[in-house]
Amino acid sequence: MMPPHILIVDDEPNIVMSLEFLMRKAGYSVSIARNGTEALEAIDRTAFDVVLLDIMMPDVDGYQVCRHLRQRADRATSRVIFLSAKSKEADIQKGYEAGADLYLPKPFSTRQLMDKVKELLAAGHS
Repeated sequence: MMPPHILIVDDEPNIVMSLEFLMRKAGYSVSIARNGTEALEAIDRTAFDVVLLDIMMPDVDGYQVCRHLRQRADRATSRVIFLSAKSKEADIQKGYEAGADLYLPKPFSTRQLMDKVKELLAAGHS
């Protein structure tokens, strides 16, 4: 069986590096997009199991990326976790309206994130 494929979308290299390390250590296959434009291209090319998505990016924001993903019927099984420093109720609401499965405010605990990824993957395969 193929390992779950995770897309990490963030324009902060340190966050990308630590998340990539964690995900690979957990046995997941990882792709990286360093901005919203790269994320849109990656999503059009590949069906990911989980997308870890930052919201504030200079070109295309995370909300737009998530809506784009949700408009594709062939990506219906992809799970989206927003990871964002925007933690106001309105931002979180907007994230769920865009189609997120989960919204984790930064800074988040990596253990919590790994647990949530596992949960979403398990729910997707049942």
